Amino acid sequence: MLPSPTSTGSAACAPLLVAHQLSGGPPDHVVIRQLNAAWSAGLHWICGDEGCGKTSLLRLLAGDLPAQSGRVQAPPGGVFWVNLKGKEHDPTTVQGCWQQLQASYPHWQVELQQELEAALDMGQHRHKPLYMLSTGSRQKVMLVAALASGATVTLLDQPFVSLDQLSIRVVKDFLSEASQHPSRAWIVADYEVPHELTVTSVLHLTN
Repeated sequence: MLPSPTSTGSAACAPLLVAHQLSGGPPDHVVIRQLNAAWSAGLHWICGDEGCGKTSLLRLLAGDLPAQSGRVQAPPGGVFWVNLKGKEHDPTTVQGCWQQLQASYPHWQVELQQELEAALDMGQHRHKPLYMLSTGSRQKVMLVAALASGATVTLLDQPFVSLDQLSIRVVKDFLSEASQHPSRAWIVADYEVPHELTVTSVLHLTN
């Protein structure tokens, strides 16, 4: 059996996402070495200091970063990961971004997308290109997509960064409810677990 991140629950569930002897990182800089880990349904956290490889691990799990060795066993329902910080996304409108991502995720939840748009106050920005948005609003574009994607596994990299307190509360409330989902997983990379959230497991990375 593969060792999993430290579990905080009592029930053992079948894994949805598995890393087998996974190694990799940015070019010429391996930060993840021979990782064996498995994530079941629920809310999971990847913690660690700056530079320990949190983002690199998410990218490896998503297939966005090629592994140096090992492999990732992903679920049929897909893994959601997107990084909208790059300049290549600047000309795309908020609505265009969501439409492009929706085409890649067949279980996209339109009603939930609309609810999140309203809760995160993004309706007014629908037709703006991403370069016109603040860092916080650009983060919200990603969050609406991630939370509405319907993917079996959703990967989130520091989801609270640059958000106002109301938006942070919206996201935390969503994750609190998501933690009870019987067949989907949310894996969050951040420095620490918010005390308001109950997580299924925590994986601590070190430099």
